[in-house]
Amino acid sequence: MAHLASKWSLLIINALDDQPRRNGELMRVVDGISQKMLTQTLRQLEEINVVSRHDMQTIPPNVVYELTPLGRSLRNEVRSFIKWVETHMPELHA
Repeated sequence: MAHLASKWSLLIINALDDQPRRNGELMRVVDGISQKMLTQTLRQLEEINVVSRHDMQTIPPNVVYELTPLGRSLRNEVRSFIKWVETHMPELHA
């Protein structure tokens, strides 16, 4: 539960949306995340079967991350939550 409820997990799930992304793309899309935190969070999401990692076995290394079917089922809930937070941000800061 803690892995799913973290700020970075929610933002990564939202960023993966309907398309696979490489590490560098995720760094650009998830504003403010460090490489260390991105790697750590992706590993945690992979462990609980929300994200899958695909190593393309190329040089230079090309690794792609995408949502699993379980992750895709969670994505809409994450979007709803993020939208709710954005809508109620003034109240949350009060």
